[in-house]
Amino acid sequence: MSTPVSPILRTILTTLRRLYPEHLADKAWDNTGLLLAPPPLPSQPSASLKTPKILLTVDLTTAVATEAINLNAAMVVTYHPIIFRPLKALTTDNTQQATLLRLAQAGISVYSPHTAVDAVRGGVNDWLASGISGGVDFESSRTTIQPCAGVQGTEYDGAGYGRLVTLKEPIDIRTVVERVKIFLGLGYLQVALAKRHALPQPERDIRTIGVCAGSASSVFKGVKADVLFTGELSHHEALAAKEAGSSVIACFHSNTERGFLPIIREQLLRFLPTVWEEVVENVGSDEMLDVEGWEVWVSEGDKDPYDIV
Repeated sequence: MSTPVSPILRTILTTLRRLYPEHLADKAWDNTGLLLAPPPLPSQPSASLKTPKILLTVDLTTAVATEAINLNAAMVVTYHPIIFRPLKALTTDNTQQATLLRLAQAGISVYSPHTAVDAVRGGVNDWLASGISGGVDFESSRTTIQPCAGVQGTEYDGAGYGRLVTLKEPIDIRTVVERVKIFLGLGYLQVALAKRHALPQPERDIRTIGVCAGSASSVFKGVKADVLFTGELSHHEALAAKEAGSSVIACFHSNTERGFLPIIREQLLRFLPTVWEEVVENVGSDEMLDVEGWEVWVSEGDKDPYDIV
């Protein structure tokens, strides 16, 4: 039996699921969807109902939860699911569980789209691919490394995990590294140079680039490319790639994902009003709310746990 949800929550969920269909997520290991849906507060401020607020984050930390509560958000959309493994208890002794309890007490829902954002066309992997290639005008092809299995419909053509980009004109490794720094706003990267790219004057010999947001551990298996671009690879995976002739550019896990949050914000602001009108047509008069607009915020407290010092 499904849990009844308010028109506001219904609108947010419908919009997220249209933008990032849940069936595109890798359910074999991922935990996407609505993770927390507390009952509405009996004394919820009228302002939060007239202008519902959504907070976007990569990780739902203690700082982000405090930010959501101070914002009086209706929902936190967290790229990484805060509930990943089964919970045997909910106590304040564990920081993640304490975060969930605080949000539930404040009446704030939590949703995670995670690998659905990775897989969908125009999602985070296509965003990264355009950032490193310079855009589709500079590419001769862009293919999906691991297409979503069992997904039907032409609207899902090309959906899947990772992208393999072939450039029209070859470039050198220095150009690739500088592009990534500028695109992601990073001063430093982890770079493992294949022998042929470690020359004093590297040649313009990079034509193929493998792309995967977050951790590419499974996605890059068997992939042959001049450069592999991701958030992280293990020591042995990077070493194996380098030995096989592929240079690796790694940016720490969440730095390949956080820059996509403003795009999610734009998409939500564009589609929420339309979906709200659809929901309003199908709700009873006792549920009617006078929503005047929507606010979507990108968390200021969300950041990668690692600093380079």
